[in-house]
Amino acid sequence: MSSATHTPRTASRVRSTSESTVELEVNLDGTGASHIDTSVPFFDHMLTAFAKHSLTDLTVRASGDTQIDAHHTVEDISIVLGQAIREALGDKSGISRYGDALVPLDEALAQAVVDISGRPYLVHTGEPEGFEYHLIGGHFTGALVRHSFEAITFNAGLTVHVRVLGGRDPHHIAEAEYKAFARAFRQAKALDPLVDGIPSTKGAL
Repeated sequence: MSSATHTPRTASRVRSTSESTVELEVNLDGTGASHIDTSVPFFDHMLTAFAKHSLTDLTVRASGDTQIDAHHTVEDISIVLGQAIREALGDKSGISRYGDALVPLDEALAQAVVDISGRPYLVHTGEPEGFEYHLIGGHFTGALVRHSFEAITFNAGLTVHVRVLGGRDPHHIAEAEYKAFARAFRQAKALDPLVDGIPSTKGAL
């Protein structure tokens, strides 16, 4: 099943609460183009990297109560991104389903394994002690990396394992994690001409 004959895998979502407003568009069959403005600059950087390395076109416009904390905005964007991915995947017919990537960034090294399983599950290990308290780019705490992955995987219906195998600089560690996730997701969402229908013995994902 080639992407040329496949239904376009796109989705648009809007979510508005008292804490944030998120508008998001995703195209899983894109080239990695992105237009990101989340009001959290470091998260802009991570989402841009995700789009580029997963070959997903991504537009995000968001605002939130960042004067309190970046937490609500990052969480809500991640929820909407996961929901949009799930919608864009459709019935998952013809996908490779699995992806595995090992990505270095200077001294940092991260691995991500993705299964587009329909069963939300995150295993996240290896970040150095104290990473969760570190401020990256002013007001993005290290703890938000895992929290972001939790929200994406739960809402997208993905099984994801992320392991930090090494690293010292918090920026490098976080970026290696997002890039590894992006590369693994790129493999998993790819349309495989050898796959006939839904790649599961159950007949559904």
